[in-house]
Amino acid sequence: MVEFPISGVETYWWLPTLVAFCISSITSTGGVTGAFILLPFSVSILGYNTPGVSPTNLLYNVFAIPSGVWRFHREKRMLWSMAWATGIGTLPGLVIGAIIRLKYLPDVRAFKLFAGFVLLYLGAKLIQDVLRKQKVYGGDGQRRLTRQTLGLKMFSYEYDGETHSVKTWPIILLSFIVGIVGGIYGIGGGAILSPYFVAIYQLPVHSIAGAMLLGTFLTSVVGVLVYMLISPFFTPEGAVMMPDWYLGLSYGIGGAMGVYVGARLQRFVPARYIKVVLVIALITISLRYIGGYFWR
Repeated sequence: MVEFPISGVETYWWLPTLVAFCISSITSTGGVTGAFILLPFSVSILGYNTPGVSPTNLLYNVFAIPSGVWRFHREKRMLWSMAWATGIGTLPGLVIGAIIRLKYLPDVRAFKLFAGFVLLYLGAKLIQDVLRKQKVYGGDGQRRLTRQTLGLKMFSYEYDGETHSVKTWPIILLSFIVGIVGGIYGIGGGAILSPYFVAIYQLPVHSIAGAMLLGTFLTSVVGVLVYMLISPFFTPEGAVMMPDWYLGLSYGIGGAMGVYVGARLQRFVPARYIKVVLVIALITISLRYIGGYFWR
């Protein structure tokens, strides 16, 4: 057993790494690190109940994501245009979210209720998408992203012989809102954005996973810095908001291996299976948020 100094968590040294690996290797196939699943594990299983759990969760993303981003880039499956569009929106939103978390929402039950219903709605839309007949993407490991463009009004790309176009400003606005949520809860936002793009915009999940991971990485880096810089100004006990670097690194080691494995295997996994993983993750966390409001 080891004790992590800042959080006070006492557990087996290998447990955080193993849990992070198992979660990230599955969720990263859909462009999600699994941070929103890791957060309940930290709180409920490890007993990390101070506000510092939020920046520690973001720190996990910082350590875990680069291996997956490198893998997607190497295989020419990185949608840079979407990564930059979402990053532009989520970064300022995350700063606002961190301030809201520190100053106005020490108890975020009401906000969790709202977020829970949003995630439940996206889960329901994704279930409809899974059940309907659709073109099959992925499974052969050969498809690439080509002809990527990014403009002020529109960004587009070609995947598997089809061109997909999305208006830029609605994505930036959505990412800004998601950034606020991510800043409050300590998640990068990919858990919300990825299902949204798949269910609402009907974008192939294989084509956006890399961009979701990169966007989450950028926002997580900024999020950790923001929490460290502003927490002393919003609470007399600013140190409790600091991330636990050792616990975050322990999570990150497992996450880095898991995200790499997920990115490596993603192109061989049929899109329907990946969507099922996203549905399970969305429904699980949404019911937890909603249930936590009524049965604390």
